[in-house]
Amino acid sequence: MTDFLIKMFVKNKDDCSCPSVRGRYAALASITGIVLNVLLFAGKLTLGLIAASVAIIADAFNNISDAGSAVIALIGFRLAAKPVDKEHPLGHGRLEYVAAFIVDMLIILVGFELLKTSVGKILSPTLPSVGNATLVLLGVAILVKVWLFFFYRKIAGKINSSALKGAAFDSLSDCFATGLVLLSALCARVWGIAIDGYAGILVALFIGFAGVKAAKETIDLLLGSPPDPAFIKDIYAFCENYSKIVGIHDVMVHDYGVGRQIVSFHAEVPADSDINIAHEEVDKLERDMHEKFGCIVTVHLDPLVVGDPLIDELRALAQAAAKEVDEGFTIHDFRMTKGETKINLIFDLLLPNSCPITAASAEKAVADKIREKAPDCSCVIRAEYPFV
Repeated sequence: MTDFLIKMFVKNKDDCSCPSVRGRYAALASITGIVLNVLLFAGKLTLGLIAASVAIIADAFNNISDAGSAVIALIGFRLAAKPVDKEHPLGHGRLEYVAAFIVDMLIILVGFELLKTSVGKILSPTLPSVGNATLVLLGVAILVKVWLFFFYRKIAGKINSSALKGAAFDSLSDCFATGLVLLSALCARVWGIAIDGYAGILVALFIGFAGVKAAKETIDLLLGSPPDPAFIKDIYAFCENYSKIVGIHDVMVHDYGVGRQIVSFHAEVPADSDINIAHEEVDKLERDMHEKFGCIVTVHLDPLVVGDPLIDELRALAQAAAKEVDEGFTIHDFRMTKGETKINLIFDLLLPNSCPITAASAEKAVADKIREKAPDCSCVIRAEYPFV
């Protein structure tokens, strides 16, 4: 069914990197979710009111919140696809995250309101009147949500959408919520036990928890979350194909929405290289990475002295000293200058983000280790933390 809908409504379906194709996928997913969730809401609300079941009504509002989420997600996709302009030179991609955050807040609000209603049902309990139509509808609702899970997941994978990935798992979790409501309805129908209010509380808490979790993930995206480690690994591996680049460091990835990533890093080249040839190599790297990964790339060129026995020896000494202080420490941008009485070692010290000591303490500890091994060396160290 999913493949049929994609074939019917997504033109050029294989060109997922194209913004217009991505927009059509998003529109298909959103509109399908809106239609199905509105139908489920209407059916559950009608039968929930007839049965006087707060759990079924809560589940109905869970569906309408999903429909609202799809509406706002659709608007977000449309706004995010707008081209760059004077006021937004980096595009509008993060509007997708803003739209997702609004949806998350609405979900939390719905959960809170349903929690209050369910508590009232427990304080004044009544036995719901559950008919066969109610049981059938709840069973059908579970099957619909299972299909929506696979539908959203497939499209999210094609266009790399965090919003649709969230919608997929929300649909799967809805199956458990509706299953709980179905159990509550069976208890009322078969055994005459009123657990409707308790089931409503569990559904309300489930809705609220899902909203808080989704809000946290969206806030992380807006604040700036770490890039995919596999992507960083690919960058390092890609740079190894360029003979004039000895190594890279200070990698940074800025996320301005799907399809709008900006990558920057320092590329080390031999200090005795022809500057024009090295620059040409770096320019080629930037173009090739843009073509390969679809991101904007800026590379800073760092000269690195190679082949000098003394510098190689002292660089190895500094690296070993850093490792003795903490196995996670690394160094880069190593330079050496000779003074009248001292050899100055100048380098950056990269600390893991989980480093238990301060940057100043780390600098001093590494400098002390180096002086123990080479008393004639003086250190100028700048500690920093990775951005990836």
